[in-house]
Parts: sequence; structure tokens; C-alpha cells
Amino acid sequence: MCRSIKTLRPPVLPEEATEDDIRAAALQYVRKVSGFRAPAAHNREVFDRAVQEIADA
Repeated sequence: MCRSIKTLRPPVLPEEATEDDIRAAALQYVRKVSGFRAPAAHNREVFDRAVQEIADA
């Protein structure tokens, strides 16, 4: 994977992660993989869906 993706802290244990923590990590991952910090207006729906699918996983 990429070395510049940092582990979000706290929490340390997965069961302590809140929905906001999970969403932030998913957003960070999709941004890194896609190469976009923010998508264009016509890609917003797909970008948001990708973040949600990663967060659900």
C-alpha cells in the first residue's frame, strides 16, 4: 500500500472506533487511491459511494 496513509489515532482498538473515525479513514483511503482530494461535481456521487462502501467494509 502507500506509506503516506497514516493510522488514525485514537482509538487504538478496532472496537473503539466510532462511525466518524471509520468514515474519516475511508475518505482518506479513497482520496489516496483515486488521486483526488475532492472530486469534480460530475464524479461526486461515485466518490461518495466509494467512501461509503469502504466504510461499510
